[in-house]
Amino acid sequence: MTHEPGAQAEPTSTGQKLRSAMAIGKTRWVMLSLVFFATTLNYIDRAALGVMQPVLAKAMNWTPKDYADINFWFQVGYAIGFAAQGRFIDMVGVKRAFALAVLLWSIAAGAHGLAVSAVGFMVCRFFLGLAEAANYPACVKTTRLWFPAGERAMATGIFNAGTNVGAMLTPVMLPFILQVWGWQVAFYFIGSLGAVWLLFWLKNYHNPEEHPSVTARELQHVQQGVEPDAEKVPYSRIIRMRGTWAFALAFAMTAPVFWFYLYWLPPFLNQQYNLGISVSKMGIPLIIIYLTADVGSVGGGILSSWMIGRGMQPVQARLTSMLICALCITSVVFAAGASSLWMAVAAISIAIGAHQAWTANIWSMVMDYTPKHVVSSVFGFGGMIGAIGGMFMTQLVGYVLTVTNNNYTVLFTMIPAAYFVALTWLYFMAPRQVEAA
Repeated sequence: MTHEPGAQAEPTSTGQKLRSAMAIGKTRWVMLSLVFFATTLNYIDRAALGVMQPVLAKAMNWTPKDYADINFWFQVGYAIGFAAQGRFIDMVGVKRAFALAVLLWSIAAGAHGLAVSAVGFMVCRFFLGLAEAANYPACVKTTRLWFPAGERAMATGIFNAGTNVGAMLTPVMLPFILQVWGWQVAFYFIGSLGAVWLLFWLKNYHNPEEHPSVTARELQHVQQGVEPDAEKVPYSRIIRMRGTWAFALAFAMTAPVFWFYLYWLPPFLNQQYNLGISVSKMGIPLIIIYLTADVGSVGGGILSSWMIGRGMQPVQARLTSMLICALCITSVVFAAGASSLWMAVAAISIAIGAHQAWTANIWSMVMDYTPKHVVSSVFGFGGMIGAIGGMFMTQLVGYVLTVTNNNYTVLFTMIPAAYFVALTWLYFMAPRQVEAA
């Protein structure tokens, strides 16, 4: 392995790596905690619809097609927002762009409480997706700025664990609010959480060179091997980069799977095992599933970081880790025919944990080969393509469940194949070093 000038020797164990990273400085971990909590809020907003689906469907007479259409319009907004937000973040900076996005998505989340029909929810979900699309380009940009290559997958796994924390907290919080105040207040409460996060972000976030608390040693560590800023890059050049399409198509094949889990897992469990929306019946299985996803998210990042520490090149370490993830994801084929709730939970838990480990590595790979001054634009374009894939996935799920009378077997069988196709594409297309923009 070739070390950048000024880089220190990599620790040989995960424990040593973590201790060494913390000893160098703590400011970047504070920045990471901010994007972790933003991701948690982001997924509370999203997961709320799936958890409350039985209540809302009954109140407004939704069909499975109505629910699919509501999620489809979120994906439309998300697709548009991903490309626009990614470019906007690179242009005006992550601090201001992310603050504006969280303000807007909090307003959109609260507005769900005013909706009185499926069409009203479609409008609210469109604007929620448009604003929430900023989350991951902003988190990736923050990680690219604040962490060197050997720590990026671990940092990515940590902030991405916020998705699962949000998905776990939602079924715990909502039943009480629903019982006492109703579904409208649940949406108002969720929208208000963004204002709290916004105060901490505006007060504490700065880029590395501008942060008043960062030490010279930590700044040197963060910037090891970082290339100098280039001139402004036109968007036409970004979409011609090989790495942009390597990420975009692989992400489009696999990102929709998590949307499937988020939106359709509560209805699946409720249908198969009649769980309702109580904390004890629905909440505990979801908590176990998403807790396993958290372990996978952080563990997948640690795995490739460990491989890099052992001398493997970053992109190769990501690809190797993702192969292991793809093999683990095959467990999901047993979910639809599981003879008990806990067998289904086990099969889904392994698959969703491996999916989050996969995600930590594909995002880190983008950071490995993309210049820092265009990383949000590249990620935003890839995210847009992934969201378009999610739009088709949502419609496909709605169609399959309608024509098969809510039989999930076909869907759970299709999922693993997507990862092996995406991995093959990445193996041949992903650049092995930072690509010129």
